[in-house]
Amino acid sequence: MSGALTYLYVPGTKPERFDKALASGADAVVLDLEDAVALQDKDSARRTVAEWVARVEPGDVEIWVRVNPGALQADDVRAVAHPTLTGFWLPKVGSADEVTAVDTLLAEVCPQAEVSPMIETGGGVFEALSIARAPRVRFLQIGEVDLAVDLGVDAEADDSALLFARSQVVAASAAAGVQAPLAAVSRNFRDVEAFTADCRHLARLGFVGRACIHPAQVTAARDVWSPTDDDVRKAQAILAALEADGTGVDADGYLIDEAVAKRARRVLEHVS
Repeated sequence: MSGALTYLYVPGTKPERFDKALASGADAVVLDLEDAVALQDKDSARRTVAEWVARVEPGDVEIWVRVNPGALQADDVRAVAHPTLTGFWLPKVGSADEVTAVDTLLAEVCPQAEVSPMIETGGGVFEALSIARAPRVRFLQIGEVDLAVDLGVDAEADDSALLFARSQVVAASAAAGVQAPLAAVSRNFRDVEAFTADCRHLARLGFVGRACIHPAQVTAARDVWSPTDDDVRKAQAILAALEADGTGVDADGYLIDEAVAKRARRVLEHVS
């Protein structure tokens, strides 16, 4: 399971930012061929991303590419496919069949690649479980701006407007046995305090990690989802007690059962 918590977007038309993103401290770089690229620049962005992917040495940083949906998708995948890539972000996924089609293509051109479907329509929300069960899926995401438009809700004025969709995607991920979903981007990169509070809220809802659009968001997001030293000590103590006799009581006097142990293991998965 990946320990990546922070994913930094970079427009595919901005090659001068690619290496900077790699050195930003983010766990993953996401090269964007979709929303950040105008239609007339799609071909050049694809070539630029493919050239960088082919020569980069990412070290421990994951490299993902967000491809276009629809008619451009297969050409995007074929153009940038490379063993360096961790995988592809698939926007506007509405069914498992769309992911299966990408799986077939990846078996030919990029066998090691994983995928992250992005749910951005009401239909996609109700298909979240089948999408999560599709081949190669590491985690789901919600494209919240597009989803809010599709649903006709104002998520900026009322954060609860997307609660149902968020909970559906969290539950679908758990049911399918894939990683917890990644929290969607926030356009707010100037007010770090507000961004941090939003990350905490999404963490309580079951999201793990966040997509970022600016390096200033990376540290704040990681701090929210990274366990503290105290969290680690408690998790280790819980697992030690459970291993000793198969049951036990934690430091607060609560019974340790498998659910408590599972939570402790999740904490330790994100120890850097």
